[in-house]
Amino acid sequence: MAESRPEFSIGLASLLKDSAQGRALPPVERWNPAHCGEIDIRIARDGTWYHQGSPILRHAIVRLFSTILRKDADGYHLVTPAEKLRIQVEDAPFVAVLLHREGTGAAQRLIFTTNVGDEVEVDAAHALRVAIDPDSGAPSPYVHVRRGLEAKLSRAVFYQLADLAECDARGVLGIRSNDHYFVLGQG
Repeated sequence: MAESRPEFSIGLASLLKDSAQGRALPPVERWNPAHCGEIDIRIARDGTWYHQGSPILRHAIVRLFSTILRKDADGYHLVTPAEKLRIQVEDAPFVAVLLHREGTGAAQRLIFTTNVGDEVEVDAAHALRVAIDPDSGAPSPYVHVRRGLEAKLSRAVFYQLADLAECDARGVLGIRSNDHYFVLGQG
């Protein structure tokens, strides 16, 4: 006799189907399951997802996992209504791989696309920031994607952004999007 298992309203298969149909992100911020330990998943600096040391090659699986990713005070976790598993993230969990600009001047809008297919329009809630390495002085640009999760801008995208930026009278390099000004660094 087959053992019956409880069905959850949002299982992985259901999440994958919803993700493929472009449905809204799951409400991971409202889920509070018990912490179940760690899972051997790592997101490398270049945005590649690994499981047990091997890259996850199916983009649909990476996209699915990205939708149930949450950043808590103690690190990054994959969260479902029933489980919470810690994963390793080397830098930011996402990489901004495309930049699209609409409009000019104060009406300019910057839209990034991440390696997992999220589109992020830069505004007050989705701010740009640049961290400076204290040893090398090298800039590391990021954009807030959602719920404390960021995308690091790929080098090519950062160069595109820098080409669009302007220096002010103080020599500060910055850029506007949705009538907000974001400092990128010294010009």
